[in-house]
Amino acid sequence: MTTKIVDISDEVYRELGEPDDISIASVAFWLRTNIGSLNVLINKDYSINQSTLEIESSDNNFTINEKSIFKKLYVIHYYDRQLRKTLVSVSLDSVVSISDEGSSVTKVNKNELSKTFAGIKKQEMAELKELLNSYDLNAIAPLQVAGDDSIPGLSTEGDQSVNIYNRAR
Repeated sequence: MTTKIVDISDEVYRELGEPDDISIASVAFWLRTNIGSLNVLINKDYSINQSTLEIESSDNNFTINEKSIFKKLYVIHYYDRQLRKTLVSVSLDSVVSISDEGSSVTKVNKNELSKTFAGIKKQEMAELKELLNSYDLNAIAPLQVAGDDSIPGLSTEGDQSVNIYNRAR
């Protein structure tokens, strides 16, 4: 089974508020080239089909959970890119405010903008960590089941034997 990268890219693009500096095609390219990052995080083996350029897996099981983690990876990349852009512009633009003869010009404080992007990126990383923890907990299956919980056990209350089940029927 394949999963359409373009659909995931469109969702990411719209969730970010349709920014002018990226396109659905650029998001799709990033997702295709970074499928390995998803595989490493969730210990799966997804790949990109070279003819269709879509996600494929041997177990046909690319669920909404994997999609959420993959989208979060791109969002973190996006805010990392925004952070780097503002950090580069901080070094080029040191003037924040100019006043002369009653008129003034105030530029956006790029240092504060960088702090904002760093905070957003940190929050997105925390959300990714929560997603991964939930994914791991949901994927855990018991290694061994010992016994049969439906076989009645015996308990003695006073002089009488009473059947007690380990689980309710």
